[in-house]
Amino acid sequence: MSTPRVVGLDLSLTATGIATASGDLARVDPKDLRGVARFDHIRLAVVPHVDPAMPFDGSKTADLVVIEGPSYGSMSGAGHHESAGLWWHIVYHLDWWGISYAVVPPATLKKYATGSGSADKPDMRMALFKRTGIDEKDNNKVDAAWLRMAGLDHLGHPVVELPQLHRGALAKVAWPEVSGG
Repeated sequence: MSTPRVVGLDLSLTATGIATASGDLARVDPKDLRGVARFDHIRLAVVPHVDPAMPFDGSKTADLVVIEGPSYGSMSGAGHHESAGLWWHIVYHLDWWGISYAVVPPATLKKYATGSGSADKPDMRMALFKRTGIDEKDNNKVDAAWLRMAGLDHLGHPVVELPQLHRGALAKVAWPEVSGG
């Protein structure tokens, strides 16, 4: 069985992180855009990596997209409203395109990567470096990489070896049926 095509998405209004099906890390900067224009800028950057009708090069469509869930505890004010809008804008399109997706809560992702659901951004970065040798400074790309690895691990294609304590966090995720790979 070939390796499933899994994409990790760490959505952010200021800098969305993407871990592509090939494992490359990308960042989407919406520049000075606001509102729907910002949402569409991010969606159009995501499209080539996930939509089978618009493949980047014919090989970067996704069998599964693993997207970080909203961080309810850290949101407040107008930013919360816009962040939720972006999240639903992307999730709506994934559903519309028929792309299987899983939502991983932030604490679950942290526990998978580090063993602690309360890990901070430097902990996530250091765990990525220790486990893969990737020294990535952009937190959005770091989270996207871990999201992709979680999806691959769930599908039986782990990228890194992790203790059962870490891997056990994935049991809390509602994983969809995935075909392909």
